[in-house]
Amino acid sequence: MLYHSLNQKVFAMPEASIGLFPDVGASYFLSRLHGYFGEYLGLTGRRLNGEEMVKCGLATHFVPSKKLNLLENALRSVTTSDISTINALIDNFSEIAYLKEDSPLKRLDTINKCFSKGTAEEIVLSLEKEMEVEGGDKWIGDALNYMRASCPTGLKIWLRSVREGRVQSIEECLSRDYNIASHFLRRTVSNDFYEGSRAKLFDKDNKAMWNPPKLELVTEEMVNQFFAKVEDENWECLKLPHRSNILGSKL
Repeated sequence: MLYHSLNQKVFAMPEASIGLFPDVGASYFLSRLHGYFGEYLGLTGRRLNGEEMVKCGLATHFVPSKKLNLLENALRSVTTSDISTINALIDNFSEIAYLKEDSPLKRLDTINKCFSKGTAEEIVLSLEKEMEVEGGDKWIGDALNYMRASCPTGLKIWLRSVREGRVQSIEECLSRDYNIASHFLRRTVSNDFYEGSRAKLFDKDNKAMWNPPKLELVTEEMVNQFFAKVEDENWECLKLPHRSNILGSKL
């Protein structure tokens, strides 16, 4: 599958900031990025620009916004579904993507070192140590601030989900996401999704009262409940239609 990126496009998975977790199959496509970059994106809500999307593998082409209309017109004239033909056409409008000096993709060694840890708590501790060594590097501070302000339960669920997703199909990942999201909506464990939405989207006071309020208070048993089947005779697991004509991603 082809994914094009624009210079004005921004990608992010900030769901943990509203009491949820990165869903819609993120555990599939983010787990297939280099090293532990997927863990990093889901746990920190970091925004990526168009160039970064291409460099990390979330997009195949970098197309400047000024060329978008020309590309769209060219695509309308295509009479074939041959992927190589379409790919070659998009190449004509693409440019080389360059990373800025402050891009997290230039810090993959540190990201892999920190975000490969076994638990969210260990990741925070590792980032804090790097903060001391690197003298307060801004990207580390931003990561820590996001994790400290976000839903602890959502962060732990994402870490488990992205690691399970590495060895699962897109269908399995989407099915699990639906199951977990159902638990959030049903308040199986807590009211975090509604509280996060209130604080971030409605009242906008950015003062969500998470329950539990800290990572170390979110037990494995709590996390397990989100991965368990919803106990309701009227609830059904996600059933995806078979679509053999979908091209696989190269992530």
